[in-house]
Amino acid sequence: MPSQSLAQSKSNEPDIIIDAATRTQVIEGTLNRLNDSYVFPKIARQMEAAVRQRLQRREYDQITSAAALAETLTKHLQEISRDKHLHVLFNYEPRPLSVTRSAPSAEQLRDFRRAALIQSSSINHGFKRVERLDGNIGYLRVDLFVDPEFGGDTAAAALGFVSNTHALIIDIRNCNGGVPEMVALLSTYLFEDAPVHLSDIYDRPTNQTQQFWTLPYVPGKRYAGRDVYVLTSKRTASAAEEFAYDLQQLKRATIIGETTIGAANPGGTVRVNEHFQVFIPTGRAINPISKTNWEGFGVKPDVEVSEEQALKAAQIAALKKLIETGKEEGWKGRWIMLLETLQKQP
Repeated sequence: MPSQSLAQSKSNEPDIIIDAATRTQVIEGTLNRLNDSYVFPKIARQMEAAVRQRLQRREYDQITSAAALAETLTKHLQEISRDKHLHVLFNYEPRPLSVTRSAPSAEQLRDFRRAALIQSSSINHGFKRVERLDGNIGYLRVDLFVDPEFGGDTAAAALGFVSNTHALIIDIRNCNGGVPEMVALLSTYLFEDAPVHLSDIYDRPTNQTQQFWTLPYVPGKRYAGRDVYVLTSKRTASAAEEFAYDLQQLKRATIIGETTIGAANPGGTVRVNEHFQVFIPTGRAINPISKTNWEGFGVKPDVEVSEEQALKAAQIAALKKLIETGKEEGWKGRWIMLLETLQKQP
């Protein structure tokens, strides 16, 4: 499955000087790979035409910095595609081009899985914080949607901790992506047992569409029937945007915060030479309700506030709804006091 994390350039990489031959190799190699794999062939041809016009005007002739070339190409390609995932990336340390090789051995697969597990564990599988806020409102901060193979138990534990709260706030303001399988797992906890169609991803290289539904079973108690609020920022990207967009389309959550980055098309990196690679979106997300996605536009919040005010706004919204509809004995007076206190805060 193509990645749904936003590609990141390594700004702290040392730079190298490139000559005209290398510059041409990188430009031509990037255009060839885009024509081969980019999810929208017509837009790939438009990007090529625009870059070739710049070549004719000799706009790249003065670029001798590898980092500057990667940055400039990325800017020019995104001007045409409006695709936030599409990046030309430079690495100082040379890396070999991909070559055809035999399938990895069982030992190699074990080593890869062990390394991936160690890396995922070092960030608690993307789960940054979980707590019970005043008023018995759950709070869950997710900074990365990792593969459920590694993070599934942590996800279940986090949802278990907030399972008895009256409302839930899920904070993805600092999340720049992950995998759709974790999106499906977390979403499952928010619905009843009946399957819910969340999203589809079309992949150009295989010409196949994969559907994502809520799961028939998750460990622990589901959070169905209670209000959910999702916090977003202008940094929220990719798989995190999918999570917010899917729940918004299904009217399962209230999105509060800022319009997100607008990166919906998953893909992967391919090498151009030893120092350059390009992250090419080879697929596109398709929501079964809207029949489209958030590419280039972002997920627009239901309640638009700055990211700094998003948590407070969600708490106020949750308390107002609980005061209006909550039937829990002994809680209404506490909720009213908490709401008055929050509303007095700057």
